Amino acid sequence: MSITTAQVAGQELTGFKGQLIGPDDPGYDTARKVYNGMIDRWPALVARCASADDIAQVVGFARDHGLLLAVRGGGHHGAGLGTCDGGVVLDLSLLNDVEVDPEARTVRVGGGCVWGEVDRATHEHGLATPSGIISTTGVGGIALGGGLGHLTRKYGLTIDNILEADLVLANGEQVRASADENTDLYWAIRGGGGNFGVVRSFLFRLHEVSTVVAGPTFWPVELTAEVLPVYRDFISDAPRELNAFFMVGSVPPAAPFPEELHLRKVCGVVWCYVGDDTAEAARLMAPFLDALPQPLLHGPGPMPYPALQSAFDGVYPPADQWYWRADFVNEIPGDAVDQHAKFGAELPTWKSTAHLYPIDGAVHDHASADTAWSYRDARWASVYAGVDPDPANADLIKRWTVDYFDALHPFSAGGAYVNMMMDEGQERVWASYRDNYARLARIKADHDPGNLFCLNQNIEPASES
Repeated sequence: MSITTAQVAGQELTGFKGQLIGPDDPGYDTARKVYNGMIDRWPALVARCASADDIAQVVGFARDHGLLLAVRGGGHHGAGLGTCDGGVVLDLSLLNDVEVDPEARTVRVGGGCVWGEVDRATHEHGLATPSGIISTTGVGGIALGGGLGHLTRKYGLTIDNILEADLVLANGEQVRASADENTDLYWAIRGGGGNFGVVRSFLFRLHEVSTVVAGPTFWPVELTAEVLPVYRDFISDAPRELNAFFMVGSVPPAAPFPEELHLRKVCGVVWCYVGDDTAEAARLMAPFLDALPQPLLHGPGPMPYPALQSAFDGVYPPADQWYWRADFVNEIPGDAVDQHAKFGAELPTWKSTAHLYPIDGAVHDHASADTAWSYRDARWASVYAGVDPDPANADLIKRWTVDYFDALHPFSAGGAYVNMMMDEGQERVWASYRDNYARLARIKADHDPGNLFCLNQNIEPASES
């Protein structure tokens, strides 16, 4: 029997403080799994790192042995980019420390944290930073890719709130990236994904967020063609305190939703008013609601911000089958509205959904060249997600997602939010970074010329001219 990668690592990584898990070790099947049940890969080694030195050792081991290297934070990426076949998975889950400085309004977060851990710690001080909409999602993936969620219109993308990051580079060097140190890396990691190194920790800016007025408003899915144009015209002019993303989906079959609505196909919005003034929230929502028929459900109410962040966790547990497609959108003309109405009515499973996240407000306070995230001028990020727990429905949800995307892509701005893309080819990556790609490729060549960090929406190192 030939020696395994796990055995080689055990011999070479003598100072390693974390856990090395190979195919013959107990817990391997658990260690290799990621969030998307559609992804089933068999790494030669899962290395759970306990320090920056551990990270540097694993990076060096993979580099020196020519092994494929996947970096896993929360493991949520739809395309399974946090794992690989036959290579090394650098697992950050042990690095889940959270340190809040309430006076400085900052939080230092380990690269292996999930957002729920951060939200709970910052909420104790009445503070929060923008993230996504599911609290089990890893911090690193969202933070490096951009970060769209309930606080976007008020406080920007997650990347707009990164003050610094501590990284391990492809050569094993440990560096800090900030506005004052390694400024090229600081620019690149804010939207450029995991292309440039492994982030041991982030320092985020915090904002006063405690109680929010949040929840969904649903109409029958048959009214999508009526509801979406009103939302389109309403949200961009709404005050920044009011966030709302549009959705088509099904009512979850559980409390607090009325039983008579369970599994009903609906369209609507999910609100988040940043504040606890329910009367003011209602006043701001009123122009939208008054322009439409009586909804099936109008559910916004005061809640702790972490409760909103975790509201979808039970609907989307680990191991469901997922297939994603996405686009940035500038305009939603009538023909696009009709396509949303068509595919919303054809939802293949009750967990399948499509969302339109607003990109305006604080996001537009930055120019497209200010960070690697290029689409500052877009107005929405669209995502189509086929989801179901049954592997037998994998082809069904994939076909609906791809058909939905193909029908709407002609109305897109060109690229997509990289955190919501599958493995769709290099042209899609180029389109998603636009004019920023050339600068990213030069920075990649400076810090990872061998493209060790290639399991991502990959930015290829610029070649020497």
